[in-house]
Amino acid sequence: MKTQTNTPNMETGSIPRLLVQLAVPAVVAQIINLLYNIVDRIYIGHIPGIGAAALTGVGLFAPILMLLNAFAMLVGSGGAPRAAIAMGKKDNDLAEKILGNCFTLLVGLSIILTIVFYVSAPTLLRLFGASDVTLTYASDYARIYILGSFFVLIVLGMNTFITTQGFARISMMTTVIGAVINIILDPIFIFVLGMGVKGAALATVLSQSVGAVWILRFLTGKKTILLLKRSNMHLELKVFGPCLALGISTFVMLSTESLLSISFTSSLSRFGGDVAVGAMTIITSISQLVSLPLQGICQGGQPIISYNFGANKPDRVKKAFFTQFCTCIIYTSAFCLVVMIFPKAFAAIFTSDKELVTYASWALRIYMAGIFSIGFQVSCQQSFMALGQAKVSLLLACLRKIILLIPLIFILPNFFDNKVFAVFLAEPVSDIIAATVTTITFFTLFNSILKKDKR
Repeated sequence: MKTQTNTPNMETGSIPRLLVQLAVPAVVAQIINLLYNIVDRIYIGHIPGIGAAALTGVGLFAPILMLLNAFAMLVGSGGAPRAAIAMGKKDNDLAEKILGNCFTLLVGLSIILTIVFYVSAPTLLRLFGASDVTLTYASDYARIYILGSFFVLIVLGMNTFITTQGFARISMMTTVIGAVINIILDPIFIFVLGMGVKGAALATVLSQSVGAVWILRFLTGKKTILLLKRSNMHLELKVFGPCLALGISTFVMLSTESLLSISFTSSLSRFGGDVAVGAMTIITSISQLVSLPLQGICQGGQPIISYNFGANKPDRVKKAFFTQFCTCIIYTSAFCLVVMIFPKAFAAIFTSDKELVTYASWALRIYMAGIFSIGFQVSCQQSFMALGQAKVSLLLACLRKIILLIPLIFILPNFFDNKVFAVFLAEPVSDIIAATVTTITFFTLFNSILKKDKR
């Protein structure tokens, strides 16, 4: 069995120190990963003359982008905890089989998704609410980005296997390298070469390709604990099946983000026009400043929780969870306060159009009113994932978006004169209800889950 002396000791190391070691690089990586999504929008939103329309058009690509991310994490977020649990049980051979099978799944999915989305992109963008003005920008960006789907899926899906081994800094460098390249190439392609939104998409694809090469070189190199081998790439249902079963909750969370985005843009286009859709593009980017760092914190906690759960150490599992739980709540509460006080400062990052800044600032305060509760929701739901509780995690993933938020987007406008206000209000209402239910459910089941694992 291959060992690594410079990785964190999951069984005996200090829990707060382990969380810092794993979560800080993961949070940094997620924040930098956010640059892939928002740097394009920042540059595009400031293109002279067409910035507002181009920004709205690129925002309409969000549902497709979210679906690509969802399929990547279906494999990665399900496979990485399974691999960590296997490592906790000292079965690295099984962990390597999981790694190999997940890689094959990602390659296959990338081929299928590229073909499907490339052909259907114009039709889908129309369904998402693209107008005659914004469709050109949306199509130009979408077609190029979709051609780079392979790199997107490899980066998102395989990077989780680096983090779960304890190599958080290596995982962080995946996004650092790609983001830096993207930041450098964006202004060159968009402004210097005059490529506009096409240049933004090309810069993102090239930067993701470098990240994919970085990941594959590491997982086939000498420093990794789990080695990506050709012999483990042959698909076996008993190996990848449990990974997909566990990853389905994350898939539902991300894929429903796509459905959610469609619901928001179609309703806002109907009640508020292009300016409301543009405001939603800005709000979506800002909301990622909450969700992605939270994912980073939970990515840091996941290997600790999963490993010690597999090693049958319930006290360390509890300590890891509560450390993660408190960190998430403090972060979301602080972010909520800052956004409520300075909404215009956030909106102005993405556009120089004064009308859009004013509109987005008003909408942001409504949309973000319940964002403090997301810390409860995400920490508990992701901990169910780390403990291998796929069914419960899936149910809670469906609760906030499918059961609550999407219906409320269409129901609430029937009770308010200001229809746009009602659409944005659906977000905080669903956030608070879902967080309450998820937190109660987790604390009700937590001890029984730990007891069932005793052998």
